[in-house]
Amino acid sequence: MTTELTGTYLTLDDGRPAVRFSRTYDHPVERVWQFVTDADELAAWFPFRAVIDLRPGGAVAFPDDPDMADLPGTVIAVDAPRHLSYEWGGDELHFDLEEIDEKRTRFTLTNVLAAEDTAARTSAGWEVCLAALDARTRGETFEEPHAGVDAPWQGVYDGYVAAGFPSGAPIPGTEA
Repeated sequence: MTTELTGTYLTLDDGRPAVRFSRTYDHPVERVWQFVTDADELAAWFPFRAVIDLRPGGAVAFPDDPDMADLPGTVIAVDAPRHLSYEWGGDELHFDLEEIDEKRTRFTLTNVLAAEDTAARTSAGWEVCLAALDARTRGETFEEPHAGVDAPWQGVYDGYVAAGFPSGAPIPGTEA
């Protein structure tokens, strides 16, 4: 998979490391909200099929993956259809949707990292997942795996390392 590196590494005002991605989709904000919150839509692009109880304190569960049973998430905030954030595996995911006009939406994903050295690994994973989301928003099918060790992330990871993103965290499912 060849892809342009679209992630940005940043340090938030509170000192926590994060990576951020932004896209513009030719869909109304309500439709993009479905891509972010509907379990069947998430299955097409998110690392795991997720079922989200859309209320603060609500559970984020991954029912189709037995390996994820020990990594449930908890919803932090919801402002439908503009914002969703939740804690997952020590990280926080923030999805912000901004209506550009009635037919276009700016999608921003901010992944607040539990550990700085996961920035390159996490960014590579999101690039692959977001490529699948990009295809989905165009009505196309992403033919490659979009999560796991079989996803085409290695070259993207190498690109983020070369770009200076913090790295060195173990990569699940590999010896690296």
